[in-house]
Amino acid sequence: MPFAPINGIDFYYESHGSGPAVVFAHGAGGNHLSWWQQIPVFSQRFRCITFDHRAFGLSRDGDGEAKLGRRMFHEDLRELLDRLSIDDVRIVAQSMGGRTAVGFSLRNSGRCKALVLAGTTGGAVDDGVRELQDAHRESEAGKLTLMQRAVSPQLKERASHLDFLYRSIGRLNPPRPKDFLAPIPGYRGSSAERLADADFPVLFLVGRYDAITPPEIIERCHRAVPGSRYEVIEDSGHSAYFEQPQAFNAAVMSFLESTL
Repeated sequence: MPFAPINGIDFYYESHGSGPAVVFAHGAGGNHLSWWQQIPVFSQRFRCITFDHRAFGLSRDGDGEAKLGRRMFHEDLRELLDRLSIDDVRIVAQSMGGRTAVGFSLRNSGRCKALVLAGTTGGAVDDGVRELQDAHRESEAGKLTLMQRAVSPQLKERASHLDFLYRSIGRLNPPRPKDFLAPIPGYRGSSAERLADADFPVLFLVGRYDAITPPEIIERCHRAVPGSRYEVIEDSGHSAYFEQPQAFNAAVMSFLESTL
């Protein structure tokens, strides 16, 4: 198995195909296996890198004071790409993976050539976005668990085997503290201005029925980043890459091809 010694842990990754490099950064409900419907497609054109964030899949976090959690997400990715001698990359990030993608791209000038933010604000929030987020948290959908909102109810009705597979992949992750992804208390920062000024294109993608980051929130993030692109994946919830892979792949492929 391809493990790399990264920042004090054995970091799991895979590399498929050849060509310009594309990193796929999974969300909190997944791991490297989540991209099983993307890699066979994109590896025909790109070198595809998948990995398990620390504390997910086959990557374990450190122990004691070395248990660094999400603070190291972007640094783990930088170290991995350095070890693989990949100087520039396009990043496709799902939900939690947006933290990794934005953190890496804004801290490593010139290395990110394109950024896809799927089901994530990417931190590109303003007061309007925060108001929408607060209202959503108080809504009926916002009070469901993350797992209940991870895919649309329609997926179980339409393809129960995929719903089962999604949850099975998530169960492979090791247990984590409940506050592992909790926001920093009082933090009011935003990546919007820096993303707008960055030298790479940004695509915001969202499922029509996303119950974690609804379209109205993601569209507002898109408007906060002038020059970014925005696309809605129909008949999908939060995990568009999993629920509607053909539409997701087509949107991402078209975007990535336009950056070459």
